[in-house]
Amino acid sequence: MKKQSPSYKQALEMRLNLLGAEHLNVAQSLNNLAGLYRNQGRHEEAEPLYKQALEIRLKRLGTVHPEIVSSLNNLASLYYSQKRYEEAEPLYKQALEIRLKLLGTAHPDVATSLNDLGGLYRSQGRYEEAELLYKQALEMSWRLLGTEHPDVVTNLNHLAELYNAQGRYEEADPLYKQILGMKRKLLGNEHPEVVTSLNNLAELYRSQGRYEEADPLYKQALEMRRKRLGNEHPDVATSLNNLAGLYDSQGRYKEAEPLYKQALEMSRKLLGNEHPDVATSLNNLAELYRSQGHFQEAEPLFKKKP
Repeated sequence: MKKQSPSYKQALEMRLNLLGAEHLNVAQSLNNLAGLYRNQGRHEEAEPLYKQALEIRLKRLGTVHPEIVSSLNNLASLYYSQKRYEEAEPLYKQALEIRLKLLGTAHPDVATSLNDLGGLYRSQGRYEEAELLYKQALEMSWRLLGTEHPDVVTNLNHLAELYNAQGRYEEADPLYKQILGMKRKLLGNEHPEVVTSLNNLAELYRSQGRYEEADPLYKQALEMRRKRLGNEHPDVATSLNNLAGLYDSQGRYKEAEPLYKQALEMSRKLLGNEHPDVATSLNNLAELYRSQGHFQEAEPLFKKKP
């Protein structure tokens, strides 16, 4: 990604020289460079570029235009990723309002804006407001796209995760099952998104203490990852940790320990000793030993955390 930075900068400089500081192509180059900075975590550098692009577009296109929506969403998303929710909210609302004016009250892009705002509210703990927007977006997507469209799956997942976050497990359960069935039908049984849904459902069951139902789902997810990725991959290590965590929760320490150790060894080999996933695996194994009263074995692992 970093190799692209000079190219984006060069394109911006050329457009500035050839077209002037208020040309729409300059705004596009500003957005490209800002997006690159954001992907690199250079948020402070991205923000003024996004703002400058928005200012150019507002001056050239007026306040109601699809490119204005794009700029508003870019800046709002940047603020959201920084947890600057109060600054993101009016931008998401403005983008939604413009889309409603341009596209009407029933359009997939309007549903996207509803989801964006709903996600913001969810992050703030404003669950009732988030639920209303998620349901509105889901109903709109169903009506416009049918019941078996990827966007519908995404909208269902937003609602399921909201219920899960609130501990409304009985409401989340049928949604997660519906999502899993739809992904299998749309993507096939071996798709990574199917693995994600298996893990989501397993986590839900684990949260409820429904360990016997969670166990085969975690095992299925692990087997699918091994089949697709091989025996040594960070995602395989994650699945090993998930299954070990389930056994740990049940007090099945002898079964959990070798899985934690395998995940730790794999993460160290693939990611290096200083990676956060290695720290997680060390902590998991240390907590397992501490739960059994094996404090001498737990202490050095806690100290080894990066």
